Amino acid sequence: MRLIVIPGLAIAGLAACYGETTPSSVTAPVPSKPALAVTAAIPTEADAVAISQNIQANHWPYHTLLNPRYASGDPTAPDYTTLSARGYTQAADNAIWTGHYLAAESFRYSVTASGDALANIRKAVKGITSLIDVTGTDLLARFLMPLSSPYAESVLGEEAARHGRHDVTYNGEAYGWLGSTSRDQYSGVFFGLGIAYSLVADVDIRNEIRSDVTRMLSFLIRNGWNVRMPDGTISTTFTGRPEQKLSFLQVGRLVNRARWDAPYRLARSLHASTVALPIAYECLDPYGSYYKFNLDHINFYNLIRLEEPGTARNYYMSAFTRLRNCTRTHQNSHFNMIERGLQGVNVTRDAGTVNMLGLWLERPRRNIYVDNTGKYPACGPNRACSPIPVNDRYPTDFLWQRSPFQLSGGEDGTVPTPGVDYILPYWMARYYQVVAQ
Repeated sequence: MRLIVIPGLAIAGLAACYGETTPSSVTAPVPSKPALAVTAAIPTEADAVAISQNIQANHWPYHTLLNPRYASGDPTAPDYTTLSARGYTQAADNAIWTGHYLAAESFRYSVTASGDALANIRKAVKGITSLIDVTGTDLLARFLMPLSSPYAESVLGEEAARHGRHDVTYNGEAYGWLGSTSRDQYSGVFFGLGIAYSLVADVDIRNEIRSDVTRMLSFLIRNGWNVRMPDGTISTTFTGRPEQKLSFLQVGRLVNRARWDAPYRLARSLHASTVALPIAYECLDPYGSYYKFNLDHINFYNLIRLEEPGTARNYYMSAFTRLRNCTRTHQNSHFNMIERGLQGVNVTRDAGTVNMLGLWLERPRRNIYVDNTGKYPACGPNRACSPIPVNDRYPTDFLWQRSPFQLSGGEDGTVPTPGVDYILPYWMARYYQVVAQ
């Protein structure tokens, strides 16, 4: 991996991607008054629940979240909702979105105590466990699938050249899994596990999360914070990403203080003052590799919310403020809710979040091609001068990790978007009292 050197820190190339005294729940600041906005579409619980039901019915064929591919992108065609011969697609980012989905259902459970949400949480945690189990080394796989599936060759084959396919026997059955695991897959999984542990007081779920986190951290530390495949090759490294390592260790001491408090404190003493450096570098280009900003937000969420007051937290908050200074105007509900959780009430921001959730409901639910060229002023190739309104942005797997300035994008309309990009900020907004019940 190419290293970009900034004075005082080596930044890894960006193209890849407390026990008894630690807070055991996400602290929700109480607003002085509801921060609501009038929208063309009002975000509702019914919308969020329907999306979760659809995910379970159509995006969860095996162990983790996966997107179907239908035979036609024409809504008038008889095979519009018939699975294509390929069956499913986009498996390489299976781990990160399973982690985001786990976070969404955990926030849902915290405000509704829904039995369905608890079942979905349990299923998502078990899916993440399977991604760790299947590799045989405690490496996190991107995706796994039973080879008995009629779609196995297509789904695994679609990604094998880029990420490497590994066939193994898992729980007495032939499976295939995808490797070349990136930092974003780990970030999404730690994000979801940390939130679920904080919000779901189920002993079995917490025990499984504790085991998963400990296994993944032990693997990373054993390998010098390199992601090492079974053949010894390294797919990526956390070198130069102090905020990501600290965030993972922070989740570690949340779930297993006896094991991870000392390693976290050591890492904090060495690296807390450097967490702003990679953020400063990334903010030099607010358009390219936009998914980097999603990784930054989700890692800072666990890192900061679990940190006690003091010098280290001040460093973390300073870095997060730098991040928000370069993304705050991007009209991003997900990023806004991370900020709401860490920095408290802002009536204008929170009203905008509600409005954007309403606009999300007006978006197409399939990956149709959208071209806004000529509709909005352009300041570069395929780049608008200002963020495009949420309802006009092209459909994608997780809207908030895509540049709001991109004028055109999409495909043929055969792949539905799962909707995690609605339910995660929606249930966070319910938790933090930005959206009323």
